Amino acid sequence: MRIGSGDATQAAVAAARPTTRPARDLGIDRFRGVLVFLMVAGNYLGGVQAVPDLIKHTPDVGLSVADVVAPCFVLAIGLNYGPSFRRRAQQSLGGAYRHFLFRYLSLIGIGAIISAGGTQIAGEPSSWGVLQALGLAGLVCLPVVRLGPYLRLAVGLALLIVYQLIVDAWLLDSVLATVQGGFVAGLSWGALLILSTAFADLWRRGWAAAIVCCAAFAVVGGLAALLVPVSKNRVSLSYILVTLAIGAIVFLLTEVISRTLARRPGYLAWWGENPLALYLLHLLVLALVVLPGVPWWYEQAPLWLAALQLAGILTLMSFAAWWLHRRRVRIEL
Repeated sequence: MRIGSGDATQAAVAAARPTTRPARDLGIDRFRGVLVFLMVAGNYLGGVQAVPDLIKHTPDVGLSVADVVAPCFVLAIGLNYGPSFRRRAQQSLGGAYRHFLFRYLSLIGIGAIISAGGTQIAGEPSSWGVLQALGLAGLVCLPVVRLGPYLRLAVGLALLIVYQLIVDAWLLDSVLATVQGGFVAGLSWGALLILSTAFADLWRRGWAAAIVCCAAFAVVGGLAALLVPVSKNRVSLSYILVTLAIGAIVFLLTEVISRTLARRPGYLAWWGENPLALYLLHLLVLALVVLPGVPWWYEQAPLWLAALQLAGILTLMSFAAWWLHRRRVRIEL
């Protein structure tokens, strides 16, 4: 087909534009939506004394349902980390690095503001939180994002071993005294993100590779648990590998289910489209319940009252997720 000068100019302009975003993967959105939903529910229920310990974070060694959510969320970040970087690198490699630096430094900054606010308002001193942990993990992962998936698997496992040796030898008390393990545990969370990006690349190559990778995580994690306690508070090597295996299996099941459902996003995908916005919103909503400081209203609330409050919180959050979806608003760094 003949292309005139005007057509050639238009083609050149189109080629110079940033690469179009790929269609959203509903399986990833739904997986992330489940995690945000569980995070909101878990953060509320964690402070209610009548709620069974099984669905609260373990004090130290052990594994509960709540302990699995954070590593799965890191996995969810890792699913899109590599493709997002490569898409930006097609336009400018330096620009891609600058964007990711800004993104994860911003998470650390937002987390620091939230921690400072919690210290001033709630009287709970803390210099570290979940957003700082995610931001530092993103920075740890950045230098190796362009490596092949198998090399990233090796790097991630090596970082976990180094972290475990350092903590066991010198820094266990420091890690246990800080939320999400503090700055030191950023090495472990970063290793988890590196492993997650490798799993994501293998999954995109084919399901067989992804299933083998899941099995490897489960076997190595099980063996590690014989030597190192499974502990979220320590962000231990065994904890990272065991929860990564669980998260990868749940994600693959979510993908299978998503491929059999209608291609409309639906309830869980609404929750997964704006995780940062919903995370920040849920902190404000929880404050309305927690800050009055009346024992019977929150900490000592009976199960029926806790159920009503949680239903109200989830309803409000669901409306916000639906509204953002309807308006096609995506709040991202």
